[in-house]
Amino acid sequence: MATILIVDDDSALREGLAETVADLGHTPLPAASGAEALARLHETPVAAVLLDLRMPGDLDGMATLARICALPDRPPVTVLTAYASPANTIEAMRLGAHDHLTKPVGRADLAAVLDAMLSTAKPDPGDRDPESGLIGSSVGMRRVQKTIGLVADTDSTVLIQGETGTGKEEVARALHAYSARRARPFVPVNCAAIPPDLLESELFGHVRGAFTGSVGDRAGAFHQAEGGTLFLDEIGDMPPPMQAKILRVIQDRVVTPLGGRSARVDVRLVAATHRDLPALVAGGLFRADLYYRLNVVPILLPPLRERLADIVPLAEHFLGPSGKRLSAGAASRLLAYGWPGNVRELRNVVERAAVLVRCGVIAPDAIDLPTERPASRLDEGGVTIDLPVDWLAGDLPGAVARLERTMIAAALREADGNRARAARRLGIQRQLLYAKIERYGLAVPGTDLSAEATVDVVNPDASVDPEGG
Repeated sequence: MATILIVDDDSALREGLAETVADLGHTPLPAASGAEALARLHETPVAAVLLDLRMPGDLDGMATLARICALPDRPPVTVLTAYASPANTIEAMRLGAHDHLTKPVGRADLAAVLDAMLSTAKPDPGDRDPESGLIGSSVGMRRVQKTIGLVADTDSTVLIQGETGTGKEEVARALHAYSARRARPFVPVNCAAIPPDLLESELFGHVRGAFTGSVGDRAGAFHQAEGGTLFLDEIGDMPPPMQAKILRVIQDRVVTPLGGRSARVDVRLVAATHRDLPALVAGGLFRADLYYRLNVVPILLPPLRERLADIVPLAEHFLGPSGKRLSAGAASRLLAYGWPGNVRELRNVVERAAVLVRCGVIAPDAIDLPTERPASRLDEGGVTIDLPVDWLAGDLPGAVARLERTMIAAALREADGNRARAARRLGIQRQLLYAKIERYGLAVPGTDLSAEATVDVVNPDASVDPEGG
């Protein structure tokens, strides 16, 4: 049994977390503010902390996290928030949070994070607060943001993999912006865009007279990025002779300009590719030893079609400078499309609509898409659900209510009407499940409610009131 400090200014949420923590066999220690939490830490040995992000007063969640992480013998902290953003996710992880979860937190997720906190080492805190260029709150993007926060302050080489247009350079820039090197240069080099006979000079530089036409000394990308970050984009397209030379630089941190003398460099290396490097290694097209040198910290960027929750926030971000907004129908069209070109294609579509539409609201017919797929796929947390396009009609509360009602009905059927078991399956408290059963007018199998209305999975709009009235 461990003592878990629960810090939240909302008494109902604090008590709900305390009840779940106690059910999991631990001792909850509640605190209503950051100041009270710090006082309790000085009074009582605490094994782990659950910390709300948004709290009133000078000590909000982030400030409290920084204070806790500065303690000499601090417990691991998981930050909880209903308002997750790329910036607060990365900053919390960088400051030293064990994890960053979005409310409401299910029982299974809470049990998992407590088990992990009670058996993990504590990361070191930091002292910087840069802004992030990443947009997205989907499971896949939050995993990326957490990884950035964990490795930004290290010098480890990072390999970013993902389809073309997913935003690999944005991830590289975030790694640099949140690192101790952020005051030094960030130098991007597209290995696929430079002719092979010029790539060596581009990366390593040359001295005057090194080859025909070299009329002066030129610093290469490695020297230009001194003290900062060098981003090698599309490294999977690098020709084999250059792969051997890059490998040597990674191993020795020594660069030799064409015709010049060797010199040491202090550079953090980040590489990216849309290609399948293990397949290239197996086919003899990419050096295995270079792949292992690059793949120290892998970051996999999911395609936009697997990030349904990010599509509308990204579109609104791209619309920002225009002052225009999406109609519900336009948002539905964006959600129903497959996005083979990923974020880059979304940006082009949204910017085109913003330019061609004169009024302040973008209508569905202003969204110029080549084809629309017949159904959307929601892929969150490893669970894939096919959603008919009709589910995307209307407003967001209505769509959420339709999905929630159907999931509750399915859980009740699978649990043979046992509401306690259905609540565990859904990861919510029993009292909340009872309220939602009554709200949606659902029948519970095996009870005397069987004569009441049952969920219509074919027509999920039936009897759904998104406002709960």
